[in-house]
Amino acid sequence: MDKSVSVKNITFREGETRICVPLIGKSLEELQQRAQALTDAGADIIEWRVDHYADVASPERVMQALQAIHQILAPIPLIFTFRSKKEGGESELPDEAYFALNHLAASSGLVDIIDIELFNDETRIRKAVDAAHAAGVNVIMSSHDFVKTPAKEEIIHRLCRMQDLGADLPKIAVMPQCAEDVLRLLEATLTMNQQHATRPVITMSMGKMGGVSRVTGGLFGSAMTFGTAGQVSAPGQIDIGTLREIMSILS
Repeated sequence: MDKSVSVKNITFREGETRICVPLIGKSLEELQQRAQALTDAGADIIEWRVDHYADVASPERVMQALQAIHQILAPIPLIFTFRSKKEGGESELPDEAYFALNHLAASSGLVDIIDIELFNDETRIRKAVDAAHAAGVNVIMSSHDFVKTPAKEEIIHRLCRMQDLGADLPKIAVMPQCAEDVLRLLEATLTMNQQHATRPVITMSMGKMGGVSRVTGGLFGSAMTFGTAGQVSAPGQIDIGTLREIMSILS
């Protein structure tokens, strides 16, 4: 079975780990400056964390910013992500506005992937996934736990649930409280890939303790990791140059 997912000039597949870096800015001017800086960062893919944008409540302003970002980053695959506060984000939107914004982004022709959080209404999730796919846009479905690392079975259950809901790239990020938690995340990733996955999955253990998962995740089947190029969107992210060097040595 071919588990790969292609997005523009890159392919997500088991055994290869793509590097994503965040684009964060409160104003349009800041976003344009940061986007320009990221063109030479060496990232495989860039994630615009729109929840950091000051005018996120205005769909028109978001689309204006997205157009400006796209003009700068057009050759590089772009993920559109509004991360809710309950999942570690900077802003909050009502459910209706959250899904409407993702639908607008997916239908704009300006993004390659949207991120939909797992813990939402199933009917709305399925409609969002269907609309994205109809527009030729892939979907990361995500779950984040900034407090703990769930049981191995729960990690696998969430990833499988994302597959069932139509995600192209299921993603889970968890917080370790001890070294055993990091091992549990990696073991769950390996088991998921060997026994359940029908597409690439993305997993990581956060914080300094979980940093090892960001550089070795590919050995266990994680298809993407997150690095930094001056801005951090989650605890434990590693500078992209250092990250790529370590991953090259390990591979």
